[in-house]
Amino acid sequence: MTPNGNALRLLAYALAAVDHGSLRRAARAMRVRESSVSRNIVKLEQHLEVQLFERDVRGVRLTEPGRAWIDVVRAHYEGLLDAFDDRVGDKDAKTLRIGLCCVRGGEFLRGIIARFGSLYPDVSFSIEDVPAGRWLSAIRRRHLDLVFTHDFGAVPSCCSEVFWHERLFVLLPASHSLVDRPVVAWSDLAEMCLLVPVGPEGPLFDLRLLERIAATGGPAVQTCRANQATVALKVQLGEGFTLAEESCARTTAIESTMWKPLAGQNSVSSIRAVWLDSNPKRSVLRLVAVARNRAGDTPSNSGTNAARPGRST
Repeated sequence: MTPNGNALRLLAYALAAVDHGSLRRAARAMRVRESSVSRNIVKLEQHLEVQLFERDVRGVRLTEPGRAWIDVVRAHYEGLLDAFDDRVGDKDAKTLRIGLCCVRGGEFLRGIIARFGSLYPDVSFSIEDVPAGRWLSAIRRRHLDLVFTHDFGAVPSCCSEVFWHERLFVLLPASHSLVDRPVVAWSDLAEMCLLVPVGPEGPLFDLRLLERIAATGGPAVQTCRANQATVALKVQLGEGFTLAEESCARTTAIESTMWKPLAGQNSVSSIRAVWLDSNPKRSVLRLVAVARNRAGDTPSNSGTNAARPGRST
């Protein structure tokens, strides 16, 4: 293998597998076949004469030699990407760049932003949606300062904390028999179709949550090349149901439908903040402190007991 763009391409496959913990999820994020990810990782391992990954039915994880090599190489790789990125020098130190990955925000996020604004009025916010396959790279390359996403556990080479929880609600046709129940379980919906809107960057819901639901006898999942408004129309027409977090369901009324809270396993979404410890902006840690304080002052959130935040690196 010559030291050219092909080496960088092979490394990109390996880093995607590290970040997603699965060849399948890495392939989905990179928009290639799973076999392509596997084949290119094998090429890299053969070139290095090192086994980077252990593979089993649950996914992939780094071997000890693989972890040591990845830890050294990642910083150089992402630094090289930044060297070719003309946006690197355009980062405003007085702006906090927040990413939301499959998260709509909710009262907790609005509250910490309002509190932060009262304490540090000279700092502004830039808030944007970020695809599931890109948020980690965006943090590491400092295109985003902090991302709120569903709880995937500890994030390699980043700091993270779970700050709040939201119950999940399902949107049902108003004529459906389940609307008379105070709560519903996934087993009640097993004969229905869960409609998942898919945008240009992939599904708008947490894919891991959907996989857990499917694995526990839940409803069939049907992806729709449509926005959320079109999916709501499909619900009105009786083609299935969709879901959202409580902060969205409580504030969004849709004619001829009803929101019903879920109960039982996989009925609560935990929201984790992820940031880079080496980010030079003081405002990042200040925002984390505000969120930590608010989480400690909130005994419950959306009907769910708030877990004590735990930091991981």
